Amino acid sequence: MSQFVIQENFAYLPEEFTYRNAQKIYSRLLKYFRQNRPPEFTLDFQYVQKMDSAAVSVLRLLQRQAEKRGVALRQENKSPAILRIEQLFGVTHRQPLQKPPAPGFFERLGDRGFAFFREMFDGLLLMSNIFYWAFAAVFRKKIRRPGEVIRQSLLIGVNALPIVSLIAFLIGFILALQSAAQLRQFGANIYVADLVAIAMVSEMGPLITAIMIAGRSGSAIAAEISTMKISEEFDALQVMGINPLPYLIIPKLYAIVITLPLLTILANVIGILGGLFIGITYLDLDILPFIHEVISVLRYKEVFIFVIKSITFAVIILFAGAHYGLKAREGAEDVGRMTTASVVT
Repeated sequence: MSQFVIQENFAYLPEEFTYRNAQKIYSRLLKYFRQNRPPEFTLDFQYVQKMDSAAVSVLRLLQRQAEKRGVALRQENKSPAILRIEQLFGVTHRQPLQKPPAPGFFERLGDRGFAFFREMFDGLLLMSNIFYWAFAAVFRKKIRRPGEVIRQSLLIGVNALPIVSLIAFLIGFILALQSAAQLRQFGANIYVADLVAIAMVSEMGPLITAIMIAGRSGSAIAAEISTMKISEEFDALQVMGINPLPYLIIPKLYAIVITLPLLTILANVIGILGGLFIGITYLDLDILPFIHEVISVLRYKEVFIFVIKSITFAVIILFAGAHYGLKAREGAEDVGRMTTASVVT
């Protein structure tokens, strides 16, 4: 039978039931269901010799429409060839996956403990490698790129001068302004110089400079390393017989250890100048007495402390950027996540 024939609650499918006539057959049957609403309907496959995936899809849709309208759709006289085609293009209905039970308190605690110790182990291993290659690269200059330390020093140090200077001036300015209102009540205007000098040199100068470099250069280090990690540039260097640590990370370590103390010195000086500005304009102090008071209050202890703090902050910034950069695994989203994690750390 070459034509599709519908009788009362019965239909003979044609010899070719394919994409050429599947839509037409589906429309006619759906119209018949809407108009007659039979309790059951039978599709006879005895004449069908050729069927494709479109026909299988139409039968599946037709079954759904019949169930919605309460029609019991029966399919009869299917040959073995038709059954194989249905099996080939049919959809296997699987049981929905059951949600695994939520882990208990001690299980979560154990997972976090293992993750913490694993993170500590990876960090200590990376830190030991960085310190080893930092020492070795001093005597083996060929393992690092020539001129890279200078280039990184310009990127990390020189390019950060404007923002560090601005923030340091504002910090010194605010420290002097807030303390001046109290000190002038007791006639101790000159001690604004002591307060600004000690606060900037001992605490605020190293801390503010480190925060600015962490946000500016630490994020750049983490983003660069994580991007190279994801794009498999680290693997390419290892294939070429180049160790990525002395080639990429150690020049950044040298640069940040050199430039961060210098930036801290600049921040201290500019912060004291911000206090001097308040001393001159608000407290009617002269420049020379202010400078003499600053010099007299600063001791070797404060200078030694800020140098040690600057070097420590520099190592932490570099280590955090390298550690989280090397942990990147999953594309561009991981780059942003690792960059944020490095700056927060």
